[in-house]
Amino acid sequence: MRLILIKFLFICCLGLSLQGCGTLQELFSSDSSSSDEDEYVNWTAEKFRTEAKAAVDAGNYDKGIKLYEALESRYPFGEDSAQTQLDIAYAYFKNNDPDSAIAAADRFIKMNPRSPGVDYAYYLKGLVNYNRGIGFIDRFLPTDTSQRDPGTARDALKNFEELIRLFPQSKYVPDARLRMIALKNNLAMYEVHVARYYMKRKAYVAAANRASTVIEKYPRTPAIPYALLVLQEAYTKLDMLDLAQDATRVYELNYPNGPPVPEHSNSTLSHKVWDFIGLEK
Repeated sequence: MRLILIKFLFICCLGLSLQGCGTLQELFSSDSSSSDEDEYVNWTAEKFRTEAKAAVDAGNYDKGIKLYEALESRYPFGEDSAQTQLDIAYAYFKNNDPDSAIAAADRFIKMNPRSPGVDYAYYLKGLVNYNRGIGFIDRFLPTDTSQRDPGTARDALKNFEELIRLFPQSKYVPDARLRMIALKNNLAMYEVHVARYYMKRKAYVAAANRASTVIEKYPRTPAIPYALLVLQEAYTKLDMLDLAQDATRVYELNYPNGPPVPEHSNSTLSHKVWDFIGLEK
C-alpha cells in the first residue's frame, strides 16, 4: 500500500513539473515572438520597403521576402500594396523559388487586372519558366539545353505569347520576342533529338512524324536541315523512296553547303565530351 502511494505521489509531482516546464516554454516562446514583433513595431511602410529592397539588392532574398511579407500583412491597403505583391514575386524568383514566384505573379494579375504592372507580371512568369531548371552544371558547362525536358520551355513560350497578345506595346515585348526565338530553336532541336532516338530504335514512322512536326511548327529554326536529314533516312528505311527523294531535294536546294548553324554554335571539347558521355540522351 505504501509503495502504491509513493508511486502515485511521484507521478503527481512529475506531472506538475512537466506542466511547469510547458508553462515556462510558452512564456519564453511568447517572449521570443513578441520580441520579433517588437523589431518592426515602429516601422513605417516606407521603412519596410527601403529595407526589403536593400536586402534584395544585396542578394539576401530570404530577408527581403520576410520584410515584404511583413509589409503586406501590416499595410495591406497601402498606396503601394500592388507593387509589394510584384516585389515579393520578384524576390521569390531571385531566391530560386519558381512555384512561389508564379503563384505570387498570378495573384497579382487576379487582384490587380488594371494595374500598370500587369504586363511585368506576365513577363516575370515567362522569365521564371525560362530559367526554371537551370542548375549548377548549366552555369559552368556548355551543355545542350535542347536535350532538356521541354515542359517549362513550352510554359515560358505561352507566357511570352500571352504578354505580346495582351500588351503589344509593353516595354518587355522586345526581350520576350528574343527569348521566344531561343525557346523555339530549343524546342525544334528537342524534336530532332526525339526523332533520332526513334531512328535508333527503328521506329521509323514515329521518327518521320517527329521530323515533320519540326518542319510544320518551327519552319524558320536552325533545326530544319537536321529534320530533313531524319526524314530522308526514315523514308528510305520505310521504302518510301519518292518521299525520301523529296526530302533530299529540299535539303540540297536550301542547304547546299550543309546546315548553316551547327548543333553547337561554339563547339568545344566540353561539348564533345558531354555528348560522348551521353548524360542528356
